Amino acid sequence: MSEVMIGILGIVAVLILFLTGIELAFAMGIVGFVGFGLIVSFKTATNMLAKDFFDVFSSYGLTVISLFVLMGQVAFNAGLAKRLYNCAYKFMGHIPGGLAMATVAGATAFKAICGSSPATSATFASVAVPEMDRYGYSKKLSTGIVATVGTLGILIPPSVILILYGVITEVSIGKLFLAGIIPGLIIAFFFVVVIYGWCKINPAIGPRGARSSWGERMKSLPDVLWVGIIFVLVIGGLMKGFFTPTEAGSVGTVAVLVLCFIKRDLGLKGFGMALLESLRTASMVLLLVAGSTVLGHFLAATEIPMITADWVVTLPFNRYWIMFFICLIYLIGGSFIDDLAFLVLATPIFYPCIGKLGFDPIWFGMVIAVTVMIGVVVPPVAINVFVVKNITKVPYSVIYAGVYPFLISLVVAGILLFIFPQLSLWLPNLLMK
Repeated sequence: MSEVMIGILGIVAVLILFLTGIELAFAMGIVGFVGFGLIVSFKTATNMLAKDFFDVFSSYGLTVISLFVLMGQVAFNAGLAKRLYNCAYKFMGHIPGGLAMATVAGATAFKAICGSSPATSATFASVAVPEMDRYGYSKKLSTGIVATVGTLGILIPPSVILILYGVITEVSIGKLFLAGIIPGLIIAFFFVVVIYGWCKINPAIGPRGARSSWGERMKSLPDVLWVGIIFVLVIGGLMKGFFTPTEAGSVGTVAVLVLCFIKRDLGLKGFGMALLESLRTASMVLLLVAGSTVLGHFLAATEIPMITADWVVTLPFNRYWIMFFICLIYLIGGSFIDDLAFLVLATPIFYPCIGKLGFDPIWFGMVIAVTVMIGVVVPPVAINVFVVKNITKVPYSVIYAGVYPFLISLVVAGILLFIFPQLSLWLPNLLMK
């Protein structure tokens, strides 16, 4: 049996093992170990397995994942999102659909210190949906926007997805963070436009809230200001070379802890919950990286990534059509496997194609990020929808009906990235030459 055939059977075996209920990280590790043993030798495969897992779990560079996850979890458990939402509500709550727009504004600000998409959806499902219920908002609108707005954390830094993509491809995490800002803000703006249009067509789904005085609005601004300062400190220091990504994560985490200490928002129980959730999430991500590393060495031995890249280049299609089909594979794969896990599985295979096709790897990261944003809210594996359902107890059919109008924003943003790559490349090229 040829090495390529062993590689193809290995990829199929990974998917089969995952469908049996085995965690994808272990499935990739098992298949990578066995496949490498068949091609080279099992003694060499044993050494590779031990070395790969040790290298991943002792890697200083990968601590950036744990630190940014901890920063977000501290902010989440301290209730910072609630204050950001209240500030946005003071300014926007009095217009039709204003509470939903305030949710978008509050979540966008919260994403500046939290890189977890499900955590954002969970936070605003608890904070924003009850308020929208109180003012008679449609469940479709309230749950739909809460489920969808969490996806902004995939693009707006500090994004765990972008960090992981940078680790896998060895692309600058700082440049990826900068590249995600403009597309993320554009998508947030599109969400607001969809809310406005929906409420214009059917005013009953988003009634006006109470108008706040300018005094109340000014009192709510310091909370947003502090978050902005932390964001500028972390991203600015990273951009200017004052910090490495790991140091930026440390500075951001300490800054959030200090802010919570000053505000007295985070008790011992909340801090313990933040540590526990951070440990759980970081362990899951690091296991995925370790399993992916083992599988990657196996696939490299089969030369499948290189062969795939050479084959893709010879296809008689425009390179943008080829890129579209690669995105479609990510979307379909992420519909049956957790999108983060599929990103880890698929990127080592398709990334070599990007260079062959002449695409910028940072632009590719943004396109894949938007694809993942769609994947986390479309069935059957729609983690954000699951989170909102568990908190609000609203039926899946209602939540999905509210999500679909906002998918238009994500699709349009993806198309704009294809047409205008500089939307993602301009900022990193300007500030990190």
